[in-house]
Amino acid sequence: MNNTIFSLQVIEDLTHWSKSEPRLVKKVFELINDIHKHPFEGLGKPEGLKHQYKGFWSRRITDEHRLIYKPVSEKDILVISVHGHYDQ
Repeated sequence: MNNTIFSLQVIEDLTHWSKSEPRLVKKVFELINDIHKHPFEGLGKPEGLKHQYKGFWSRRITDEHRLIYKPVSEKDILVISVHGHYDQ
């Protein structure tokens, strides 16, 4: 069984989007499913991050929003952001 650990901010953003932008919520969960299959390649143009985000990866949700995550074990991922862009 694969586990996804969400930061509190991600839960708040997904809750907000479920009312205002449900297509973004669907896209986030498509990306998460893909991450569990192959964490470093696939949908959303995966990109390894640097500096303070070393060890984390980014996947494109839209031009404006990125899913920022880190594989923490073979079956678990930590999602720390889905809103905005890591370099803004």
